[in-house]
Amino acid sequence: MALDLLHEKGVPLDRQRFTWRELVGRPISKLNDDAFTRVRVILMNGVESESVAFLHNLARFNADLQKPAGLVRRVDHHQATMINWLMSPDHSPLETTIAYEQVAIEVTAHVALHEPDPYLAQVYRFGLLEDFDHLHAYSALLDRLEGKDSNTILQGYSDVLPGRRTVEEHRSPEDDLRLPYQKMSAHPLSKLNALTILAGEQQTRNYYMNVGPIFSDPVARQLYAEIASIEEQHVTQYESIIDPTETWLEKWLIHEATEVWNYWSCMQSETNTRIRGIWERFLDYELGQLQVAIEQFQRIDGRDAAEVLPEQLPDPIAYESHRKFVRDTLSAEVNLRADGAEFIDVEDGEPERTLEYRNYMNSEGSPSESVRTSYQWQPGTELMQRAIALAEDRRIH
Repeated sequence: MALDLLHEKGVPLDRQRFTWRELVGRPISKLNDDAFTRVRVILMNGVESESVAFLHNLARFNADLQKPAGLVRRVDHHQATMINWLMSPDHSPLETTIAYEQVAIEVTAHVALHEPDPYLAQVYRFGLLEDFDHLHAYSALLDRLEGKDSNTILQGYSDVLPGRRTVEEHRSPEDDLRLPYQKMSAHPLSKLNALTILAGEQQTRNYYMNVGPIFSDPVARQLYAEIASIEEQHVTQYESIIDPTETWLEKWLIHEATEVWNYWSCMQSETNTRIRGIWERFLDYELGQLQVAIEQFQRIDGRDAAEVLPEQLPDPIAYESHRKFVRDTLSAEVNLRADGAEFIDVEDGEPERTLEYRNYMNSEGSPSESVRTSYQWQPGTELMQRAIALAEDRRIH
């Protein structure tokens, strides 16, 4: 069912309210809920957090918009709260990390498959292979620190294999900048894709920066520092593909449309009926918030919002396993590297600025290599394999 983006009014902003009991409701089940319910929860917390950050920046540069931005931002903050508090407390920080990487892999894979611009699709595939390697490194850490199999979180939807090795992902900042879409000619889906992936990567960077210091294990602390640095590179990459000539008000419209599109996508595929009710509620809220942005756009710019927004949303995100696509991409593109905004084969030689930067960063060792020395994922855990070996030894003797 298509959703009319410009004419659906949703819930008026003054009726978008919460109580504390609503905000902190019953969390999802770590083991019983489908893994993609958790993927949607994590992604939507990131989308809402991006909106809150954007509206804060909007208010700092536009005194006339401080009030409407503040009214919408408060609701966004509470939506993010309700969503983020759906994560159950029995998720360890490392298990949550595994879930974050599954979000990056499966959502980026969908976006790469459906992106209409070939260059932007390449950008997403490039980042995808790096997140794929992060999952492998964190899976090794989960095994060795907690004796847990990452597949308990992944539920078989995502492979645990090396990607483009993290030790080779470190680049000089100039080589993380990409070419932006052009706002007047870009397909609407390109704009929604870019902001969605940016939101997810920004949230991941922030999470790793916050939880990395809580670990006592020195390799774990270093691994979070290393991968947080790559996530910062990814934020640089994905924000650079957004046309910087978009006005503040144009960007506000796109932010609200991105939230609408994502809640609509979540609603289409959610298997937990209670959580689906949250997505439906927040879809109506975002449609109401979009009307506020449209009103400000028309009041200040004197333009029709149809100049920026499509009348109907593109097809929703498909929350499903992309194992074959990821493996095919890995096989074909693992040797790609970046030279400025372009992608090259590793044999063509990377820029000296990146080689110098990378060599210095890795000059005292690579946490992502250390953590998975001799590690290869298999069902069970390192502790389980030891127990099996001991039992076999006792049987023989």
